[in-house]
Order: sequence, then structure tokens, then C-alpha cells
Amino acid sequence: MPKLWLERFFRLRVPRSQVQLGTGKETQPVIDQDDRRIDKRGRTSDFQTMSNDSPVISLTRDVEAIQIPSGLTKKLLQGTPVIITQALGGTYTVVVEHSAGLFRVLAEDADALGKTPAPKAAATAEGGDAVPKGGPVNEEEIWTQLKTCYDPEIPVNIVDLGLIYSLEIKPQEDGGNLVEVKMTLTAPGCGMGPSIASDAQRKILSVSGVTDAQVDVVWDPPWSAERISQEGKSKLGMI
Repeated sequence: MPKLWLERFFRLRVPRSQVQLGTGKETQPVIDQDDRRIDKRGRTSDFQTMSNDSPVISLTRDVEAIQIPSGLTKKLLQGTPVIITQALGGTYTVVVEHSAGLFRVLAEDADALGKTPAPKAAATAEGGDAVPKGGPVNEEEIWTQLKTCYDPEIPVNIVDLGLIYSLEIKPQEDGGNLVEVKMTLTAPGCGMGPSIASDAQRKILSVSGVTDAQVDVVWDPPWSAERISQEGKSKLGMI
């Protein structure tokens, strides 16, 4: 896959102020070496989203959504027309009609889109009491949960994107387990980092035996497309 395509695809993670607004000009579509059009969002003509087939949905209630890529929270009002462009890992990426940019709607607000919210992950014992956490932790279960976390603009999970740099399980004196994860993003300055890290932390905490989780976003070493797994590259059309 030509390097030009990779650079422009992951350029969508750079804040717009650095990509378009800095010059005051729109980025025009270009043709890559495979004669596939690349739009001003950095996507090739064969990149598939749900927007082509997804109907316009009117929000059934007000919802706090996360603006992409700034990471700022904005209230979308009841009745706002939106189109779902990506639904992965329990979260939804939507485009708002007559508004620039995309927004992430969290799993607990799925009902505002007419979807069934994801069930609560907390397990309960007989009588309804929460099951005490602690004991052994299956590391594979943690990786499985991390594979349900997605960048809201890229249809590949954060593990296959190569964003996870390290994962460490630290037994605690009280019998619990702290999971420490260091991850990165596809481009520095992306405001979605806290949202993605929070999603990862929440899902790690759903794993049996985990009592605490810390997810830190780091920039060293810098991320590169070479870190993407073979499965991820296949989904992105890179191989």
C-alpha cells in the first residue's frame, strides 16, 4: 500500500486546526498511486462506513456526546437528526446534520439513538450483592476486553491498531489486582485520548479479579502504521 495513503488516512487524527484551518483552505481530494480517490478526511473511495445505508435518526432525548477529534463534550438536543457512521465496541460514532464534524455517543446513551444500551458489566451474587473482586486475573480476558475498544473514526480495535504499548497486572496487599496499561494514539494532540482511555479502563474493570485499572496515554515511542496487526491491515485495505 502506498505510503501516501497511510499518511493521509491517519492524518484524520490530527486536529483540524493543524490540517485545514491553519491555511484557511479546504484540502482537496487527491488520487493515490492505486488510482483510488482519497477524500479530505483521508479515506480512500473503498473505505466503508455505515452512513451510506444508515437512515437519519432523530435523538429521542438530550445526550452528552464527545466531539471528534477535539474530545470536548457537547449536548445534542432531543430531535437532533444524526446518522450513525460506526457502531463498534458498544459506542456509536454519529454525524450531525448541518453540523461540522463527528460525535461519539457512549454505550449508556444508546437509547437516545433508538438502540438497546449495553448491559451493566457488574456481576451480582445471590441476594443481589455485588460479587467481591480479587483473586486471580486471566490476562487473556483483559486483552479480549481491550479488543472491544475502538478509535471512533477507525474501524479497527485499539489492540490491532497497535496502540497498546504495555499491560501489567500488579497484585495488591488487600488481595486485589491493579492493571496498568500504557497506550498511545495515532497522532499527538488528538483530543479523543481521554475518552478512549476511559473506555479501556471501564472495560478492564469488568474483568474478574481486577480491582483497579490505570490507563495512561504516552507518546514515546511515536506510533507508526507498522504497528498495525495483519488483521487490522486487512480491515483497512492495506494488504
